[in-house]
Amino acid sequence: MLIDVYQLLKPKNMFNIRGITEARIVAWKARNGMNILRICLGIIFIWFGVLKFFPGLSSAEEIAGRTILKLTFGLIKPSFSMPALAIWECIIGIGLITKAWLRLILILLYLQMAGTFLPLIFFPHETFQHSVLVPTLLGQYIIKNFVLISGGILIGATLKGGKLVTKPLVEEKAAKLEKRFGRLRRIIRLETA
Repeated sequence: MLIDVYQLLKPKNMFNIRGITEARIVAWKARNGMNILRICLGIIFIWFGVLKFFPGLSSAEEIAGRTILKLTFGLIKPSFSMPALAIWECIIGIGLITKAWLRLILILLYLQMAGTFLPLIFFPHETFQHSVLVPTLLGQYIIKNFVLISGGILIGATLKGGKLVTKPLVEEKAAKLEKRFGRLRRIIRLETA
């Protein structure tokens, strides 16, 4: 079979090829995106956790130590809290990468992330410049954790088999079926009443 190159170069067909390529790319992202997100989050937690094992290497070490000290009313000193936090973050990272105990790992992630926002409350003079709309570099470092929390929420949405949908028609059909079964349920209730 001969392919007419001129026909392929027509704008209509060129857009179709582009659409097919885009559909394949989107399908690849849907298949692999969650695993990539989970592994990348795991790497970040392990990386930042390992830095906390070595005094002076983590840029968050000083503020994290002071936050835990203030949170515990001076009971837990940074010499203990930093290795504990390092272990906590490494456990989160390893759990995300291996998918081991993922529900518990996500709870640990959410708790750790909640703790990362405390410096915004405890030390606002260090996290904001003129107002809460102008964060310092430290404030920006803390605020970016919303992205990590969002990633954790998205991973959590897949724990019971949730998936990304690449075909809007599938979602549309599911909504129509739900509507149809809703009507059937109402009809059955009327007949039995």
